[in-house]
Amino acid sequence: MYPREKLIVALDVSTAAAASKLVVAVGDSVLTYKVGLRLYTTEGPKVVRDLISMGRKVFLDLKYHDIPNTVAWAVREAAGLGAAMITVHALGGGKMLRAAAEAARAVNPDLKVLAVTVLTSMDEPELAKVGVQGRVPDEVMRLASLAMAEGCHGVVASAQEAPELRRQLGNDLLIVTPGVRPAGTDHGDQARVVTPAEAIAAGATHIVVGRPIIEAADPGEAAGKILAEISVAMK
Repeated sequence: MYPREKLIVALDVSTAAAASKLVVAVGDSVLTYKVGLRLYTTEGPKVVRDLISMGRKVFLDLKYHDIPNTVAWAVREAAGLGAAMITVHALGGGKMLRAAAEAARAVNPDLKVLAVTVLTSMDEPELAKVGVQGRVPDEVMRLASLAMAEGCHGVVASAQEAPELRRQLGNDLLIVTPGVRPAGTDHGDQARVVTPAEAIAAGATHIVVGRPIIEAADPGEAAGKILAEISVAMK
């Protein structure tokens, strides 16, 4: 896998016009873009089709979490749109995860279903507030193991948990890591943060970077610096 295949740029903007401008500014150095709740809510599925028509891949990060039948239908629609990767919440349970994985395979076997484990904005005190006792790494491993057993292709997790995930669940597991910040940048609302090089060295297959690129004066230059960090970590 080449460095440009490992970097996903989060289009955390409100309009398709702003998203398109960013894609053009970043250029051909980045292949995959994340469409999340903010952009999808304002622009809908057309923004996914537009990105694909520009020759880009889409990581549709809507974090489906509902009854199995509803999630299965949502996954079928996402597969029909041409998304390359989608997210579901592992806390939806085994039946929901299985329904998502089977729906993806039925429409597009290449669509990767990723289970969100513990949001990178959460730490142990926050977990305790929602009734989950114990350490974050233990909860991540428990949810990741469930997701893989039910047919998902990988997980969304912090790179801080990636080495143990890789050790216990093997090399075929996709590990998509948000909460990545180049050294010296603001952490924002992320609690479990690593640099791009640290994430790749820890075993992440993909990293998601938003604000450090999309808020940069030169998004293309910012993306290039992150790709350079990834390249060093891959050697």
